[in-house]
Amino acid sequence: MIPFISSGQKMISRILIVGHGSIGKRHLRLARERFADAQIMVLRHNNSDIFPKYSDGILKNEDEAIAFEPQIAVVANPSNFHIKIAQTLAEAGVDLIIEKPLSSTLTGVAELIHTVESNDLTLMVGYNLRFTRSLQFFKDKIDKKIIGNVLSVRCEMGNYLPSWRPGSDYRIGVSANKSLGGGALLELSHEIDFLTWIFGDIDWVKASLTRQSSLDVDVEDTVHLILGFMPKGSGPQLVGAVNLDFIRHDSTRLCTAIGEEGSLQWNGLTQQVMMYKPGKKGWIELAKFSLDRDESYRLEWDNFLNCLGGSELPMVSGKDGLKVLRIINAAQKSTNSGAIEFVR
Repeated sequence: MIPFISSGQKMISRILIVGHGSIGKRHLRLARERFADAQIMVLRHNNSDIFPKYSDGILKNEDEAIAFEPQIAVVANPSNFHIKIAQTLAEAGVDLIIEKPLSSTLTGVAELIHTVESNDLTLMVGYNLRFTRSLQFFKDKIDKKIIGNVLSVRCEMGNYLPSWRPGSDYRIGVSANKSLGGGALLELSHEIDFLTWIFGDIDWVKASLTRQSSLDVDVEDTVHLILGFMPKGSGPQLVGAVNLDFIRHDSTRLCTAIGEEGSLQWNGLTQQVMMYKPGKKGWIELAKFSLDRDESYRLEWDNFLNCLGGSELPMVSGKDGLKVLRIINAAQKSTNSGAIEFVR
């Protein structure tokens, strides 16, 4: 394994991983897999002096991170802290992967994107589901109108939070804590991102964010969204329903498009795409893909590195991440006002 060399002959030899939670560990492992000889440092704010596996050492503050002079960085700390470190790194000329969501609020996001563009950098947001072959297949069939014009969309993602990350205490994790950018809406915002990718921009949101369970969290554990997509042509506006939660024991990830000529369904757990056509008996499997939890992240890294080489654009840009945050902001306003809120 040799370090990646871009089309501009730039060798990647210094990589920074910000954060060492579950997603930070995954990116660290995949970075080492790809860059066997690079120096990879981890920025983490704790008192441990033990080097994380696959790393070359620990940095304990932003000054040390900048002094390290990384060429690329993965920002995978809690989302409340993404923008501060990302802005510092972008000002130093570092290309960035920022894990989803881009931030927990809109504050500073536009400034970060401006800095990235001004310094001719790459910023990718880690909505890795766009890189799954099953969801890409689903989108392709929607684009080809295999079920005609889509009339309605139903999307649900549910998982019981204490079972989500075995071996860790859910109560101290990001998902359960508002101060770390937790809550079902932010943590499960993949669904919002891929819906805009497949079906178009969101015009308005009607939302209910509630805490339904006895889980020891200080954030919403259940989200109900009604989304109005931007009108296309003179036809009726496409409306979608999204349900997200931390309380469901029967883990579920489904997106169903209801069309004029049948229905199409993506199952994110089984990696199946199914179709129901009028006159047929039941659902028909169109495709089923192998489940490799690392595959979408490896493809994400491929895209990121190709962006550095100038041969591709980010599949999920900073502006895409900002778009999701604006929808989330409208949903938060809606749950407080009880009214439809337009996405601004």
